[in-house]
Amino acid sequence: MRPPSRLLLPVLALGVVLLFTACHKQNTAPTAASAQAVSVTAARMQPIQRRVAAAGPVAAWEEMQLGVELSGLRVTRLLVDVGQQVRPGELLLELDHRSLDSDLAQANAALHQAEAGAELARSKYTRGQSLVQGHYISAMALDELRAARTQAEAQLGTARALRDAAALRRSYAELRAPDAGTISRRLVQPGQVVGAGGELLRLIRQGRLEWRAELPEAQLAQVQPGQAVVLDGSGVTGRVRAVTPGVDSSTRTGTAYVDLPEPGPVQPGTYVQGRIAIGQGSALMIPMTAVVRRDGHAYAFRVGSDQRAQQVRIETGSAQGDSIEVRSGLKAGDRVVSAGAGFLAEGDRVRVVPAAGNSR
Repeated sequence: MRPPSRLLLPVLALGVVLLFTACHKQNTAPTAASAQAVSVTAARMQPIQRRVAAAGPVAAWEEMQLGVELSGLRVTRLLVDVGQQVRPGELLLELDHRSLDSDLAQANAALHQAEAGAELARSKYTRGQSLVQGHYISAMALDELRAARTQAEAQLGTARALRDAAALRRSYAELRAPDAGTISRRLVQPGQVVGAGGELLRLIRQGRLEWRAELPEAQLAQVQPGQAVVLDGSGVTGRVRAVTPGVDSSTRTGTAYVDLPEPGPVQPGTYVQGRIAIGQGSALMIPMTAVVRRDGHAYAFRVGSDQRAQQVRIETGSAQGDSIEVRSGLKAGDRVVSAGAGFLAEGDRVRVVPAAGNSR
């Protein structure tokens, strides 16, 4: 085989060098098509409603423990059950009152007898006054008539007091609602013999509920009566009624009492979270879509003049609409990726495009 011509070898070498250079440039030179298309938004200061997050139980505003003042009597009628709405003065239960009715009847009879005796004594004394003027009876006899009238009137007073006591005791055989509200517990059954002072029924006064928000001392100082409150998840609203003047020495927390005039689905005993509006302020805000959660932390991607994404760890705060507060990590004017941030990594090259729905 004949060796290649000396003129052909330089030509072949030059071709290999050009081919290698072209391949190297194709592999290393970035193109616009390899950049990630994203939308960016500038972080900016905005007015914001400052809120304090808290958690705590829902409870009755006032829960009244109802019982009777008599012992040893049997429940003959129970007229309410748990969850029932009652009106002021409504009869809730009744005890066996037959012996009390007998006592009251005797007291009424004794009162009628005392009234008749007092009327007769007053009449005798009036006639005696006329007779003593005509010297038909002595002054001593008139004194005796006066004493008899006084004694009869005293007996009448005693009989009236005994009748009133018997009537009051008879009224104790009926348990009536002291106020409007909702029966929350029933601890008695018909036929049960009850004792004085024992709890038989429990009443949520006026059906009112409250949220008892537990707050650390730093946040408790920012809460004032009258501030608006929203419970998370349910959308139930209320207002702060009262705030404890101090904190518990062991837990270092205090309580804000929030009236819930329309509790809706919220039930007593549930433990809920909510937010208390403590006033207006300003904050650095970015879209919620710009926040990426990774490894338990919040990040945003800042875009510099070199069109590369820089991953920045941020501290987020309160949300308002579609935006969220940034407490640290960014400054006003920083351009952050608002669409496509979830697909980026540190140093990725980006291509900025208008956001969806933005014609600019």
